[in-house]
Parts: sequence; structure tokens; C-alpha cells
Amino acid sequence: MAACAQAPSSNAPATNAAEPPLIKSTDVVKATPQPVTLAAGESGEAVVTLQITKGYHVNANPPTFSYLKATELEITPASGIAVEFMTYPDALTKKFAFAEKPLSVYEGETILKARLKADKSAKPGPHNLSAKLRVQACDDNVCYAPGALDVTVPVNVK
Repeated sequence: MAACAQAPSSNAPATNAAEPPLIKSTDVVKATPQPVTLAAGESGEAVVTLQITKGYHVNANPPTFSYLKATELEITPASGIAVEFMTYPDALTKKFAFAEKPLSVYEGETILKARLKADKSAKPGPHNLSAKLRVQACDDNVCYAPGALDVTVPVNVK
């Protein structure tokens, strides 16, 4: 606790330097969807790449404990395009000071996959599927409040 009692350094910003920075789970995770092309009546894989800032991790899906918020991508079906199922990657298992048991987490670059199906009657052309990415980010000492990112998955039906 001695570090908490130290005076701020002279190069600290003019704002209240005694307060720790406010971290949001959504500030340390970037989601990049890849465009996917589907033939009418066919299925294909949509890929969303997560980039998790170094020094942070997010809970895996499924999480180690039920009280932890899993990383979850929820894609809203639309325009004759259905979501058949989601695939989450294998997790890393790591021990953290704040947890009794090792936790299942994702770090760095992580790939989420959704199996999509275009109905035979799906209108050809571009479609944008709305999605929500729910994450709970943590560092080596603490977990932050869960958050959600809006994601658009570009789908082309041919």
C-alpha cells in the first residue's frame, strides 16, 4: 500500500493523478469481422477476429466459474440468413492472484466463428448482420465491469 501513499510525479497529467485510470472492458478488445460470401441455400463460416490489448485477457466461453461473464458473440439473423451455431476457440488456462483456481481465458488474437445459412429465397447481394460482442476484460489483478461492442458482419449472398 506504500505506492498508494506516494505523491504524484511531476510529469503527471493535471487531472486528479491519484485516481487509477478508468478501464472499460470494451476499451481493451477490438472486434474485426471478415466478409463472408454465401450461395443461396448454402452454409458458410463467418469469422470475427478479437484483438485483446497486451496485459489484459477476457473470460473464455464457457467461463471457469458461473459468476464470470463469458465472451459471447450474438448475431441477429436477418434477410433470409440464419445463424446455425457459434464456435469458440480453446481457452488458455492461467493462474491469477485474484482467483483461487486457474481461469480459462483468451489473450492476444482470438478467432470466433459463426456458421451461417442463407435460405434458398435469400435476396442476392450485400447484407449486414448486426451483432453484439459481450466481454469481461481483466488484467493480472482485477476484472472490470462487463461490456458490449456493436459489430456488423458483412454477408454477400450470391
